Amino acid sequence: MLGYAHGLNTAVETLRWREGSLEMIDQRVLPDRFEYLSYTSATEVAEGIRSMVVRGAPAIGCAAAYGVALESARLIHACSEVFDAGMETGFEVLATSRPTAVNLFWALNRMQTVWDANRHRSKREIADCMLAEAHEIFSEDVRNNRALGAYGAALLSDGARVLTHCNAGALATAGHGTALGIIRSAVETGKSISVIADETRPFLQGARLTAWEMVQECIPVTLIADNMAGHLMSCGEIDAVVVGADRVAVNGDVANKIGTYMVAVLAQRHNIPFYVACPLSTIDPGMPEGAAIPIEERSAMEVTGFRECQWAAKGVQVRNPAFDITPAGLVTALITEKGIVSWPNAEKIMRLFGV
Repeated sequence: MLGYAHGLNTAVETLRWREGSLEMIDQRVLPDRFEYLSYTSATEVAEGIRSMVVRGAPAIGCAAAYGVALESARLIHACSEVFDAGMETGFEVLATSRPTAVNLFWALNRMQTVWDANRHRSKREIADCMLAEAHEIFSEDVRNNRALGAYGAALLSDGARVLTHCNAGALATAGHGTALGIIRSAVETGKSISVIADETRPFLQGARLTAWEMVQECIPVTLIADNMAGHLMSCGEIDAVVVGADRVAVNGDVANKIGTYMVAVLAQRHNIPFYVACPLSTIDPGMPEGAAIPIEERSAMEVTGFRECQWAAKGVQVRNPAFDITPAGLVTALITEKGIVSWPNAEKIMRLFGV
């Protein structure tokens, strides 16, 4: 879990189930404000995913699962025809919320399997089954993050200075985190680890979220602009790079937050290990290579300014791809809950799935 917000003695939960509704931290307003928003339907959760209230592949998957559960509960008093139609619409609206993070579709497929297996039951029984599966997806994510965190922690030496890009912490998952989970696990073993956080333009997940998580837990963190990473590497101030992932292809290509590819190229140039922390739910067995992964294009407003402040010239053309692809050849290792895959390729990755 995260540390403590505003000095309160209550651990922060990125997503939480409260009295029949899903509550999610509004990550758009962190670190200025810490607040939860409440959701009661699949459509509302889909909008929360689309608008970046919740982000990070594992957290998006958990949110989508709860979105389906909410829809089944919302329709519990409807006739069978309306219930069935509403459930199908709920799946569809959630599936179209964001295109790149595969955990979204992985979680929806799990929920679809439960839905298909229980259609013969009463609507209340179906709703109970859907909620139970959403809870299991949530709990499983925390367990997997803990497991991959332990594997990854062994790769970091005492005193390591670790560069991260974007936010792959507790805020991006059900808890503990992937990339930051490795750092947390290393600290828990007694290692002295310090973090260098890229600010991660244009949405500033590193500056706003990663830095906030580390400050909450008193883990040393230094914030840098994205274009400073190469300089620090050349000065010998970075020992390892650890990032998360939104989708990993079978050949080991990695889709992650835009700018990750540049960091990987710099790491290779300076002989710095580049690690990708990813639960198996982030590996897409149906995606042969990274070139086929859909890359989300987001609003130009995210690039031309931030919140109420605009710094770009009005009328300028903007590109805003939210992700890029890091070729497998730049990845020192994938770190999963089933172990470490050094220099990943299709054969090694499919072995994780027992193929």
